Amino acid sequence: MVFFRKRDAHIIGLLDEFTPTKIHLSSRNSNYVDLSYLCIMSVAIVILNFNGRGFLEKFLPDVILNTPEGKIYVADNGSTDDSVKLVEEKFPAVTIIQWANNLGYAGGYNFALKQIEAEYFVLMNSDIKPQKDWLKPLLSFFELYPTCAAVQPYILDFKQPEYFEYAGAAGGYWDQLGYPFSRGRIFDHLEKNENQYPTSFVHWASGACLMVKSELFWKVGGLDDYFFAHMEEIDLCWRLQRAGYQIAAVAESQVLHVGGGTLAQGSPFKTYLNFRNNLILLYKNVDPALKFNTIFKRMLLDGIAGIRFLLDLQWKQFLAVVHAHFYFYKYVIFHKNKQNLPESLQKNYIESYPGNIVVDYFFRKIKKFSDLKF
Repeated sequence: MVFFRKRDAHIIGLLDEFTPTKIHLSSRNSNYVDLSYLCIMSVAIVILNFNGRGFLEKFLPDVILNTPEGKIYVADNGSTDDSVKLVEEKFPAVTIIQWANNLGYAGGYNFALKQIEAEYFVLMNSDIKPQKDWLKPLLSFFELYPTCAAVQPYILDFKQPEYFEYAGAAGGYWDQLGYPFSRGRIFDHLEKNENQYPTSFVHWASGACLMVKSELFWKVGGLDDYFFAHMEEIDLCWRLQRAGYQIAAVAESQVLHVGGGTLAQGSPFKTYLNFRNNLILLYKNVDPALKFNTIFKRMLLDGIAGIRFLLDLQWKQFLAVVHAHFYFYKYVIFHKNKQNLPESLQKNYIESYPGNIVVDYFFRKIKKFSDLKF
């Protein structure tokens, strides 16, 4: 059963006015563009919640205060705590979308967004604290670059705001074997934000706080439900770029992120999802001429990671890698409805970072994105 509750008759999502916003696109473009006008656009801020009462109580006030331009929704993903009751009682201006079962990040957002009409969707984690005027630069960027499909703010650590946060930092990339990394974060090494990474086009924008044009979101098929959670936003961004659109990270917009609110680092289930979904990501999006060699090399490195878990007596992590590979085979052989970009939309295959970020990080000891030859 689905419950959809509208509490406000007025339209919060329309922007009344904007002050000029300056956007600086990458170090290769030293020009600032002063934008003095933006079209009125409808924006839906959608917070997917699963037993996140504490985060909602803590961060919803900041979302409401710092996002006057958008209409705010809490999409409850089958919570068993009193999250919904909290929102009903303390945040009556927030619209609730509610259903019975946990559909994961991908399935939950697909379900919720089908209930919402807006020009832009913002997919926001419940443990995000947006900073003042964070939304305007994102809207400005869309207006400046019509071929841009999705953007993210810079994601900083809630506990140490001077540092980037793990989930996306200043925008993400992937290497030739599909390993994701970010400007400001390679594996577990987080950089201090010293304005070293200007606004730029990137490979992927973080699902922790992802703003996307709704028309293009549905045009490429939305999120892939099969992923359940983890890397589904990378798959979405990859498909959007294959369809000829761009992804960006905007330095003038910042949010703080707690991280690990649903699945903590080190969770075997998280390990399983990351290894499985990364293989599926490659299977779906890599140039067919390179697909077999890419996946074969990646699986060899996965095997090495599994052996390392075994030697460290991390049995659950080792089994998570084994299960990930088994269910990848199962996906390839038995899953009939593989959601992918229709051939009619395919424009180009994306150039990955040509190196191997595993070798760069663990053997060449490169910890900073700025030290990569990319």
